[in-house]
Amino acid sequence: MKPADIDAILLDFFHELQSCFVLAGRAAARIFHRPYYYREFAIQFDKLGFSSLFICILTGLFTGMVMALQSLIQLKPFAATSYVGGMVAVTMVKELGPVLASLMVAGRVGSAITAELGTMVVTEQVDAMRVEGTDIITRLVTPRLKAMLLALPLLTIVTDLVSVLGGYIMSAGYGINPLMYISGLPQFMVFQDLIEGIVKPAVFGAIIAVIGCYIGLRTKGGAEGVGAAAKQAVVLSSVLILVVDFFLAKIFVVFRG
Repeated sequence: MKPADIDAILLDFFHELQSCFVLAGRAAARIFHRPYYYREFAIQFDKLGFSSLFICILTGLFTGMVMALQSLIQLKPFAATSYVGGMVAVTMVKELGPVLASLMVAGRVGSAITAELGTMVVTEQVDAMRVEGTDIITRLVTPRLKAMLLALPLLTIVTDLVSVLGGYIMSAGYGINPLMYISGLPQFMVFQDLIEGIVKPAVFGAIIAVIGCYIGLRTKGGAEGVGAAAKQAVVLSSVLILVVDFFLAKIFVVFRG
């Protein structure tokens, strides 16, 4: 590969990155400006939030059960099975809950956002809106961003609670009573862990919404292009969630001191 080709690839990458950040900034700024499109926000919250509730509950339940099972196996030789509740809770609230819920939602919601907007682009509905003088970002991007900023933290909380319940269901078979299970929670968790468990899904929700909208609004090539764009959005969102999770974890470690 020639140096000129590498330069072109880097220029394209940074141009796309800049355009994505510009879209995110404009969408975030329009959250506080009229028109608010309350009906569109409610529709998107239902489609992106409530429709993802079942898959998040299922993910949390079985993840919590697996975490408890593995923890019980490791703790039983040391007669420390009473700590299993705290281990399951801190692991799910800080890391697995936000990440797994976000990955599930990225696969389901990210592709849906991209496919919906991509279809509107290739069928020239977006162009028609622009001709009518509609602000595309305010009309299409901001309601989805607001819905994800609210929906994903709530879905993560549900995932965490269900995972703790699933952990107890598994622990009950090993003779651990509810009081013993719950008493382990404050020994492993602090208030900052709860804050971390809310901040992460909010950031991940913004990533899913912005990536889905950005790629969807740049879709080309008809039906085939819509499919390719949806796949690209899911892959990119999932990778960014994992990468950003690492940096957010490092930031919270630094603040904890």
